[in-house]
Amino acid sequence: MNVAAFDYDLPEERIAQQPAPRRDASRLLVLDRVTGEVTHRVFGEIGEELVPGDLLVVNDTRVLAARLHARKPTGGRIEVLLVEPAGAEPAVWRALLSGSRSLRPGMRLEAAGGLRVEVLEREDDLWRIALASASGDPVALALASGAMPLPPYIARSEDDPRGALDRERYQTVYARVPGAIAAPTAGLHFTPELLETLRGRGIGTAALTLHVGPGTFLPVRTPDVESHTLHEERYELPHATVAAVERTRAAGGRIVAVGTTVARTLEAAAAGGPLTGGSGRTSLFIYPGYRFRVVDALVTNFHLPRSTLLMLVCALAGTEATLSAYRIAVRERYRFYSYGDAMLVRGA
Repeated sequence: MNVAAFDYDLPEERIAQQPAPRRDASRLLVLDRVTGEVTHRVFGEIGEELVPGDLLVVNDTRVLAARLHARKPTGGRIEVLLVEPAGAEPAVWRALLSGSRSLRPGMRLEAAGGLRVEVLEREDDLWRIALASASGDPVALALASGAMPLPPYIARSEDDPRGALDRERYQTVYARVPGAIAAPTAGLHFTPELLETLRGRGIGTAALTLHVGPGTFLPVRTPDVESHTLHEERYELPHATVAAVERTRAAGGRIVAVGTTVARTLEAAAAGGPLTGGSGRTSLFIYPGYRFRVVDALVTNFHLPRSTLLMLVCALAGTEATLSAYRIAVRERYRFYSYGDAMLVRGA
């Protein structure tokens, strides 16, 4: 399967640079994956597309302010994106380093507030680094002084006043467990009031945690889809959420994944048979031809061409129907990507 099959044209001005004034004021494109029909709503009306007995499953990961600006001994700038702890030593992390062509093990970088970053070794796309500080816990210092890890298509300078807004809006209202380096963006549209309204209509909610890492957003570099490998990401699927899924299934309700990260977690946890709770790591790559075991419907944003996220949506809704819906969204001037509008893929 050629990666080019998941391409589409997107004018640059359709890439959202800031969130909608209100979370639930985003637009919502609804794609019926049975008929291919497309309808248009405001996100606050999503309850009109759900029915009592449906279960929304959300990802309650919390995004770390994990982007650091550092300098090499020569003065060259390096961007450090902390990804995850790398072992028993709390100050040793895996990180993405941009401008890393001249980096080598043993190099020491300087960041704001007296934070020091020592480059230890390369691990595929990542580096293992050690943080140090003479003025306290280096990890706490890094996360207190770091910036939100917005994707590169959202333009921000270091002193952009929108940075304060990003700390609030690049986070879901139900974010609880710190550990992600990107937001599960489908959830950015929900407000506490909307969730309460949905519960009042008999639509349930349950949570899991997948800490979004490089596996979610690194580009596909192989010409064929099947040769691409995702980085593993950490997840926790509570037994209470498994029980809620089972109750919903038994009563004939639908499992609605809020985001591709939720879909991947639920499908990974059911890969061996029945849905199983607990902690784990997954590198599950879902693309057309995959047979979904748990997920019936999906709330998602509009994703980059040729991305693994777009491929997952195509696996659920069909490639032709999905790309047709994307072309409609471009024509109707929907806002795309992380701060953009939303899409609901639903079935019977």
